[in-house]
Amino acid sequence: MSKQETEERVLAQLAEVVGCCSPLAREPLSAEQSGELARVFKAMGDPVRLRLLSLIASHAGGEACVCDLTDVFDLSGPTISHHLKVLREAGLITGERRGTWVYYRVRPELLARVATVLVPADPADGVVPAGREVLPVVEA
Repeated sequence: MSKQETEERVLAQLAEVVGCCSPLAREPLSAEQSGELARVFKAMGDPVRLRLLSLIASHAGGEACVCDLTDVFDLSGPTISHHLKVLREAGLITGERRGTWVYYRVRPELLARVATVLVPADPADGVVPAGREVLPVVEA
């Protein structure tokens, strides 16, 4: 199996796990779901990787050349490449080689799925997790 096929398989599994998760406040995650989500959060948990993700997402056109990213940090090229690889393997970004440079894009659909897991349950929707009660809203 090629590296690209392996990466696509991992991303498909991650999308399946993340896509099926309801918010954390609604029901507990399974062991498999928490493991896959932890991998994504771990990739974003490093300050350099989080900044890289932000730089790529906010770059004009929604993509950034690796040549635009390396000058921002006081790190070596191989270190930046390692961080980009971690983000790519977590499914947060994709890379496309154009000539001698690689251009990176954020995968907004994965970020949206991950974000939905963090959204608290809305008590107005009437769904209350088993074993919990709806607390009254107290106005100050």
